[in-house]
Amino acid sequence: MKTNVELQRDVQEAIQWEPLLHAAEIGVTAKDGVVSLTGVVDSYAKKKEAEDAAKRVSGVRALVENIEVKIPSAWSKTDAQVANEVLEALKADWSVPNDKVSVKVEDGWVTLEGELPWNFEKEAASNAVKYLTGVKGVINNIKIKSEVHDKIEQKTIKNALRRSAIDDSEIEVSVSGTTATLTGVVNSWYAKEEASRIAWKTPGIWHVKNELAVDYEYAY
Repeated sequence: MKTNVELQRDVQEAIQWEPLLHAAEIGVTAKDGVVSLTGVVDSYAKKKEAEDAAKRVSGVRALVENIEVKIPSAWSKTDAQVANEVLEALKADWSVPNDKVSVKVEDGWVTLEGELPWNFEKEAASNAVKYLTGVKGVINNIKIKSEVHDKIEQKTIKNALRRSAIDDSEIEVSVSGTTATLTGVVNSWYAKEEASRIAWKTPGIWHVKNELAVDYEYAY
């Protein structure tokens, strides 16, 4: 079990451990398993890295992320320049089908829209964009519409969860049409997100509702 001070220290050390964030000044507070991140970074990639590092720390039940991205003037670009680079990055990524994703850029914030058959392609689109200079944030509104129309079996997802490294003993799976819903309890934020990723890999899934609660023994 961790106290607030111990959890705060663990998150701070996890953030500083990441090469991209070694010199970043990110404030961390922790209370009852809720971790808040504040500060200013010079790229969206660093903002995401800090968020991901905090989520991987055991004891984190919820995350409040208020990190601001401020692009140095020497790196600043017009929205048109950012949009062109985003389109080139998407075109260069073999995981993202050509001409299936539309892009909008406003004040450095990139919005991705369109329809793709697989969630890994949606994630690849975000990953292709997040390291580009001038990007302040990414809003991924891409929808999944699988080309597979076979009936989705609940046991298929359960079996996949059972094969994974996470403890699935308290995870319940229900399937309605093309939507999978995950309920129950897991012992870490990582396990919650991993369960979603596994469910998304099921052929025919268009939506995943992750209603899993993170229950980590916590003292304060």
